[in-house]
Amino acid sequence: MLRMTRLTDYGVVLLTHITREPSRRTRNAPELAAASHLPLPTVSKILKILAREGLLVPHRGAKGGFSLAKPATEITIADIIGALEGPIALTECSGHGGERCEIEALCPVSTPWRRINRAVFDALRGITLAEMASPRPPIPRVAVRGQAAHVRAGS
Repeated sequence: MLRMTRLTDYGVVLLTHITREPSRRTRNAPELAAASHLPLPTVSKILKILAREGLLVPHRGAKGGFSLAKPATEITIADIIGALEGPIALTECSGHGGERCEIEALCPVSTPWRRINRAVFDALRGITLAEMASPRPPIPRVAVRGQAAHVRAGS
């Protein structure tokens, strides 16, 4: 199963909390922990990583905290995943500048894996933090075999 880490999932959540209140210059770790219902040590760890990787700017002082390093429309999900997990690669050899494996020259699937990795990367690069933070319309309910079921809009 392809899955990003919980830390990365929480990082996206924290960044959307920052994005949803653009009038607030900074947000500190305790505020974000309370808003997101995440443990303060986890929030602090994620914020430090995101600042070190250049997605957040730390501000010191009584009204300190963190702010986005650039507009939410310029931060992509690929940027966030890359900051928290490293290069996006579905296989060892399919990443950008990925490791070379011993059988790469003979491997019949390396080229398709690179295409798949590129498609996933492009999809993640095509979704911005601003889009993630925008309110979503409610998911309509439809009847399925006499029971209500959720259907995604546009499906």
